[in-house]
Formats: sequence, C-alpha cells, structure tokens
Amino acid sequence: MISRLLIVGLGSIGIRHLRIARELFPDADIRVLRHEECLSIPEYANGCFSTIEQAVAFSPQIAVIANPAPFHISVAKQLADVGVHLLIEKPLSLSVDGVPQLIETCHKQGSVLMTGYNLRFLPSLQRLRTLLLENTIGSVLSVRCEIGQYLPSWRPEADYRQSVSARHELGGGVLHELSHELDYLRWIFGEVEWVNATLSRQSTLEIDVEDTAHLTLGFLPVVDKFQLIGTVNLDFIRHDTTRSCTAIGENGTLRWNGLTGIVELYEAGAKEWRELFRHHHQRDDSYLAEWRNFIDCVNEHKKPLVTGEDGLKVLQIIEAARISAASGGQKIVSTMLISNQD
Repeated sequence: MISRLLIVGLGSIGIRHLRIARELFPDADIRVLRHEECLSIPEYANGCFSTIEQAVAFSPQIAVIANPAPFHISVAKQLADVGVHLLIEKPLSLSVDGVPQLIETCHKQGSVLMTGYNLRFLPSLQRLRTLLLENTIGSVLSVRCEIGQYLPSWRPEADYRQSVSARHELGGGVLHELSHELDYLRWIFGEVEWVNATLSRQSTLEIDVEDTAHLTLGFLPVVDKFQLIGTVNLDFIRHDTTRSCTAIGENGTLRWNGLTGIVELYEAGAKEWRELFRHHHQRDDSYLAEWRNFIDCVNEHKKPLVTGEDGLKVLQIIEAARISAASGGQKIVSTMLISNQD
C-alpha cells in the first residue's frame, strides 16, 4: 500500500503532479521538496521540505522528480540509493552524465524508474502506432514531425522570460523542452542511428536558448530494407500552435494531429483524407494514465511503458544533435550500454 509520496519541485508541472497524486491517494501523506524555504504548506500537500536530507528521512515509497532538469540526477540518485520508486519528468537530465549509474542503482534496488514522456499515453498516438505496426500503409518511406507554439502564449499567466523553457541554466530550449517528439518517434519507428541538426535563435524573444531546431534523423535500418529518414521541426516561435506527425507509406499516408486527437488516412488512389480515429483528450488525461502505469509497475514489479533507458536514449539523440549543429555535419548517436537491462 502506497502511503508516503514525495513531489520534488513546485513549478507548473510539479503542481500538476501534486494535484493528481492527491486525487489518486486522498489519504496518503504527501510531502513536497523545494529549493526555497517552506513558509507555508502547499495546497494538496501534508508538509514541505527544503533539504534532500529531510526528504530522504521521510522515507517516501514513490517520488516524482519535477524540478528543473539540471537538478534531476543529483536528487534522484539520493532517493534511488534508499530504494524509492521514481517518476522523473522529461528530459531525464541535461546530459547523459550520471544517468547510466542512476539506472543501474534502480535495477540493483529493484525499484521502478520511469521517464515522464506522457504523450505515449495519448490514445490517438497509440492508435497511430498500432496502425503502422499493422502495415496499414505498407512500408513507411518517410516521416515528418512538427511541434511549435509561441513561447509567451504557452503559459500566459507567467513571464515567459523567467520560465524553464527560456533559460539555459534551467535546461531550456526546444531540444529539451520539446523532446517528447524524439521519444515517440523512436518508440514508433525504432532507434535513431544518426542526426543532422540545425539549431538557432530566430526570434526576438528574450531568451538565451535555441527557439528553433530542424533535425533529420536516420533510423536503424531493418534487415534487407532501406534506411527510414525522418524530419523533426521544433520551435517556440509559431503562433498557430501545431503538433503533428505524418508517415508516408507505399500504400498511403497516415497523419496524426496531437492537438485534436485525430488520426487520418489518405489511401493510394483516394481523393481525400479519411478519419480513422478521434479522441479529444483533456489536459490531465495522459498524466493520469502515466501515473496509473507507474503505480501498477510499483505494485506489480513490472517495467513501465517509458523506462529510464528510454530517457537516456533521448538524451543521446539530443547530444548528437548539439554536436551535429556545432560541427555542421551528420553525427552518429551513441549507443551506451547499460548493464542489468530487462
């Protein structure tokens, strides 16, 4: 029975996790760890800590790491050392440093390590993946993926210049903040072998990170088949908020709209798109599904849908993209091995 929970960080995503934790565990003792002094107890919480030592002494059974990415691993490692089950918000960290060691610690402790790529829990994205696995459009020949939203309108109640997204020291920039796309692409189409990237700050936004990224990805080829190439465009600058993925195949095209939850098919010889699936999700839906998967894995000793290894592989793609952008050439994605994998 889960009765002691810890939420690390109380930004917008930390508040969301705290609220969901209280909804799922109405009688639990839920504490918050913040880097600021706790002058009052946050809504939905039973208490607040300002040091990791206090949080460890609380002996939480599960913890959600939702503070800025540069601080994920240092906090997570101390909790993992005492066997706490961890759900770590995306990205897992800013670099691969310390991540394999954290994964290995969780394996040795027998604890769950889940990475918070909640888009995998959207029914519409799951349906797209199923249709592709069922060869609805035959062999996939090309993939185009796009996500963009004007940063000041992302969270209009707050000053975008002070947000994690806008600040280098907090792990901002489109590559880290919009890395959901990199996770679900490798989940659907397989591992990425190489990256060719261009990163830039195109706008006059008052930020010190990239607001635009154009990536070309080469996926590991299947035996006796060509190499699938995908393009990914990420930005903080477009006013027409967009999230989509288009898979072009031998027998047609499948298109996913991540905002409307619609999956459409354009068959070879057709004259128009045909809707195959529609699921309009509420903001909390994918987070609730993520939490339920996490809890099931804790209670039943199962592997989560999005593992720590998945989070590491996204970081390896991001690392390759940054090197590619700096050097102006294609970069092979690291395949660092982790012991004790299931």
